[in-house]
Amino acid sequence: MQKFLLLLILLSPSFCFAQLKISGKVINLNDKKPIPDASVFLNNASAGNKTSADGSFVLGNVRPGQYDLIVSVIGYETYNKTISVVNSNVIMPEIALLPKTIELKEVKIKPNPDWGKYYDIFKHQFLGTSANAAQCKILNPDQLDLEFDAKTRILQASSYDFLEIENKALGYKIKYKLNQFTYDPTKGFLYYDGISVFEDLAGSSSKMRKWKKKRQTAYLGSPMHFLRTIITNQLLQEGFEVFKLMRKPNPEYKGGPFDSKNKYLQTLIKQPLDVNAFAKRTDQPGLFALSFNDCLYIMYNKKANSNPDRTPDASDVATSIATLDEHEAYAFFDNNGIIHNPRSIVFEGDWTSYRFAEMLPVDYEPIPRK
Repeated sequence: MQKFLLLLILLSPSFCFAQLKISGKVINLNDKKPIPDASVFLNNASAGNKTSADGSFVLGNVRPGQYDLIVSVIGYETYNKTISVVNSNVIMPEIALLPKTIELKEVKIKPNPDWGKYYDIFKHQFLGTSANAAQCKILNPDQLDLEFDAKTRILQASSYDFLEIENKALGYKIKYKLNQFTYDPTKGFLYYDGISVFEDLAGSSSKMRKWKKKRQTAYLGSPMHFLRTIITNQLLQEGFEVFKLMRKPNPEYKGGPFDSKNKYLQTLIKQPLDVNAFAKRTDQPGLFALSFNDCLYIMYNKKANSNPDRTPDASDVATSIATLDEHEAYAFFDNNGIIHNPRSIVFEGDWTSYRFAEMLPVDYEPIPRK
């Protein structure tokens, strides 16, 4: 893990972000000729474009933050580079792609009679079970490689190529290359990662307005919302309160992995924490760190932002618990509210319900408060 010099966050309540550009040129590594029609996009964002005849590209309306720049085209190795967009346009050095060497191998086809059952488990855990998930559809599930270990009951998955996922709840079509998916029901563990690009679905003006509200609903109270609010130092104004939760193992605990209530003996310190008690800057521009002992108990007041889709009988307060992995000192995140070492932190409570169906592009811009 790269080490960073840590400084206390001292931020004013207002914080503005300019919209910037990323430009560059893509060439063939061997003959130095330009590569046209290559897909260039920011991973998990809505910024994407194709290279022109001379190999050049421009990505506009980029929100400051740290991104993985992806260049993908048939016949070449995929290019992936982490870049930081801070307060000025970014001009990339010439990107040279290596032509892909294709080696034909013998393929043994063995039908799996249980594939449908494993796919249902995958969808349930990957997309979730929310109202949004009911309106999500994987258009090409044949791209999935599913492996189930009957002994450990662990389900693992990856995709041969980009999955095409239509989210009619939020109005996105998402191309998602699943690198790794692991679900262990015995330990209550779920992890997945991949690369993706978001596109807006076509729709009428009324549908667009509905999708805009739905996206705002998905954003409010989310981990992305919380982390962005830390940077602007507006926790209370945005409806968040953070407390210290002390835990120690319960010697009489004999429950399952999901029974965290009785797994620990817990003490909640009912004095709200200042942002500087658990968040810090790093010496890398645009990168921040969460660092704390014990756990963070995070309360979100849904009334604070007048959530338009909140049902009348819903609880006004959502609670989540954040715990750092015992082997990690920090969870690093950027201006977009995205954690860069996701295995460093574990969420419980409300945030465990956030799955792919609630996923927003990392450059999402919420509706401004009036």
